[in-house]
Amino acid sequence: MTANSIRGGIAVFILMATTSLVVAHGDVAPQPVNTDALPEVGDEWLGENPYREAKAGHEVWLKAVEIGGSGFNQNCARCHGLGAVSGGLAPDLRLLEAEEYGDEWFIERFRHGYTQDGTTKMPAFGDILGQKAAWAIRTYVETRPEDGALDAHAKRLHEIRDELGSGKVADTEALKKELETIAIGVKTASGAPVADSVTYEAARILSDEPESWKRASDVLTVGLSATQ
Repeated sequence: MTANSIRGGIAVFILMATTSLVVAHGDVAPQPVNTDALPEVGDEWLGENPYREAKAGHEVWLKAVEIGGSGFNQNCARCHGLGAVSGGLAPDLRLLEAEEYGDEWFIERFRHGYTQDGTTKMPAFGDILGQKAAWAIRTYVETRPEDGALDAHAKRLHEIRDELGSGKVADTEALKKELETIAIGVKTASGAPVADSVTYEAARILSDEPESWKRASDVLTVGLSATQ
């Protein structure tokens, strides 16, 4: 049995086990997601995520993560948790395999929602938010790091955060490369090849401009706090 098959089996088990616990969600109106910056995907609903880096390219993938993160926080975080880290009442979407099997489950629920015993546990988002928003949110979710992904680097990341926050950075390029190296080793819960972790985000932000140091420091502060 392959690692992906095992991961898929675990995800299905967790999703099935927690579905009945999802809090009532039908009283929340879906919030629109601006997807103008993403490529069109056609009218017919796809069965596989078109915005993955290997398919769409790095820049489209990054934009999908950004837009998907905003869409998730507006529409999904109330039940599925900030950063897609479930508090236990709703399925942990990070565990959905980043392949066609996981895509099919995700898009089915996104389009049609879920009702149990006449109660709407999850509203149907498909006709309201559309396919581009669906795949952007999917892209964001599947790039979330697995639990404890930054634990081994926490001490060093706090040191980098403090140096950036001090406004006295000796070698910006060296810090940027170090953050990129750490980011490469961060694993996703879905099996996606790249985790959009706070280290990856901080590295993207960092430049020779002092304002970028503060922004990167703030990103690390929030991200490290969330892992404690």
